[in-house]
Amino acid sequence: QAQLVESGGGLVQPGGSLRLSCAASGTAVSANTVSWYRQAPGKQRDLVAAITVLGVANYANSVRGRVTISRDVPKNTVYLQMNSLNPEYTAVYYCNLLCITGQGTLVTVSS
Repeated sequence: QAQLVESGGGLVQPGGSLRLSCAASGTAVSANTVSWYRQAPGKQRDLVAAITVLGVANYANSVRGRVTISRDVPKNTVYLQMNSLNPEYTAVYYCNLLCITGQGTLVTVSS
């Protein structure tokens, strides 16, 4: 059974950085587009970034320049590096592959 497990969230001060991980099992991150979404309290879930089969990265305009998506094929893991964080980045971050979504990891940006 395919599964995605996110990790790396936590509390970070404004201006700080975090790297989120999305570890896949039962499916290959290189075989399909893998996306990161986030859902802030009281808001809808929005796309943050995606990486295609060919390794091409796409970003939401709101995060471009602060976020980098990458993958490690041997580790079957996709990463989301986030820099210069501000409180607007506070959300639960989910990764998605086809119809599979992980349980999410909470990012809180606060001083």
